[in-house]
Parts: sequence; C-alpha cells; structure tokens
Amino acid sequence: MKIYRPKRSRPKITVIGGGTGLPVLLESLKNKDVDVTAIVTVADDGGSSGLLRKMFNTVPPGDLRNVLISLSDIPKQQKEIFQYRFKSEDKSLDGHSLGNLIILATSEMRGSIYHAIQLLAKMMHVQGNIYPASEEPLNLHARYTDGSLATGESQIARPDKKIEYVTVSTTNKEDISLKPGRKVVSSIMDADMVVLGPGSLYTSILPSLMIPKVRDAMIQTKAQVIYISNIMTQMGETEGFTDAKHVEVLCDHLEANFLDTVLVNNAEVPKSHVMKISNDEYLYQVKHDFKRLQEIVPLVISSDFLNITEKGVYHDGDLVVEEILRAASFHHHNHKDTV
Repeated sequence: MKIYRPKRSRPKITVIGGGTGLPVLLESLKNKDVDVTAIVTVADDGGSSGLLRKMFNTVPPGDLRNVLISLSDIPKQQKEIFQYRFKSEDKSLDGHSLGNLIILATSEMRGSIYHAIQLLAKMMHVQGNIYPASEEPLNLHARYTDGSLATGESQIARPDKKIEYVTVSTTNKEDISLKPGRKVVSSIMDADMVVLGPGSLYTSILPSLMIPKVRDAMIQTKAQVIYISNIMTQMGETEGFTDAKHVEVLCDHLEANFLDTVLVNNAEVPKSHVMKISNDEYLYQVKHDFKRLQEIVPLVISSDFLNITEKGVYHDGDLVVEEILRAASFHHHNHKDTV
C-alpha cells in the first residue's frame, strides 16, 4: 500500500532510460520547478560509445553525454562543441563525438565514471542530478521465443526473431556481482515520482531495471511510477505490440504490477509520414488496448503527445511534462501486487 506523502515545494522526479527519448523529456523538465534526477542506461555497445567501451573497457559515454547536454545551461555554441562528431581522415577519430572523449578522459582522471559525471555536471551548469545505472559497462542478453540467445544491445533486435526476455550481466567475468551505481537506489526510493521512458523497451528501459537492486527499489518505492508508452513499434523489438503489451513486458520482467500510471499518445501519425521516415527502426504506430491497460494500471492518461519532424516521430517533451505534473495530483493509495 502506498502511503500519501505531503508534496514538497519542489517535487523530486527521477527519470530512467536512455537513447533519444530521455533527453527530450529532461530538457522540458529542466525548465520546471522540480528536482530532476536522470538514471542513465550503460548497456550501449554500438557506434562511438561501443568502440570506446571496447577499447577502454569503460561505461559507454553516449547516453550520458546527451543527458548532460539536455540538463545543461551552458550556451548553445558550447553544447555544439561538446556534441561535435569528428569527420576525420584518421580512422581512430572518425565518428567519435568530442563529448564522448571528454567523458572518457575525465573518468580516467577522476578514477570512476560516477565522479567524472559529477565534475562535468558542475562544469556544464547542469540543472539536476545524473547517475549512471551502473558504474561498469553492462552486457545485455536476449532470449528469443525459439529458445535461441544473443548478447549485445546493438545485436538483439532481429527482424526474424521475437524477444521473450532480456537480462544484464557485467563484462568482468571475475566479478559476478551486478551493482547499481551510486545514489541510483536512493534516487528511486526518495522520489515523489519515477518516470520510465520514453525509449526503446528492451534496449533503453529494461537494462537498468534488470539490475536486481534497481528492480527491488522500483517495486518498493512509495513514488508514483509512470511509464510513457512508445508511439511507434520498433524493428526486431516490438513488432505488433499494443500499448498494453509494452506494459505487460515490463511487469513480467519485474514480476510485479509496479506501474501506477501510463501515458499514451492518442493522436494519429499520418501514414504518408511513416512512409517518408528514413529510420528503418520504426514500423507502425502502436495500437491501443485500453481495456487491458486499465486491468493492469490504476491510471491511464491518453492525449496528443506527437512531435513529428523530418527525422521521425517523437514525443513532445513539453506536452508530456505537462501531463506528468498533472498526474502527480492523482498520487494516492495504490496497491503494488505481484503478478
């Protein structure tokens, strides 16, 4: 049973995720009178992040870099320098973002990714807190419905297979312990609200939640737990998924009905626009199953959250944040029952 807690003057909101969705939400939250904490996934193994992770056995810096930028108050020009991606004849630099290299250098100087991010957050005038979900890189593993297995965040999305379950492990074979990063658990337990997403279900949201102590905190926290349902299905991850199926996967992985509120986009994405999107990750718009959603989640909020650009279909951060803050008023006695 959740116990009602008087609202503080600045509500504490902890957001968990990665990829492109998390920075959009954080940028909108930054402008509100809230105490924001971002818990960032560290299972990425593709692109510049993946190469640096492999070369230096380090936490992949890309998602952390984007979160630093989204919560930073430094001028736009400085942000552009931090985000600059080398186009170099020298293959050792080509494709790497300057910010990734700065995070890596600071991590070496300070002796840990945690201390590196705290120092950079100060230098970049970050409004809020940023904590890596784990302080060592995690491997993401998938089991498919046909019983086969795959490892690696960039490897598990397969158009010819359906994911049944994902787990994470450390990359250090001698150390089998799987620990959350510093202040991650306390940020979940002390929050007024914990927000999941928006982001890829299996590769941005679940990796952090599959760390055992994070999973336990998500079930035990008195905070209102909100999930922002995806607008589009994703190739190799969520083909044919309804919004309720996304929620079922989350609850099955944590073995609990731990969500209090789900935000669902109810505006239609023009079919002509879907055909134009060059990003082949996206397939179709997520279909609604409000009847099933209402069986699993106490509060379902549907509204127009669309932000359509030439690059793709995204959540409108300002509209989502507006609803999140409104949903806080519904925070009352709810049960957290096991599935």
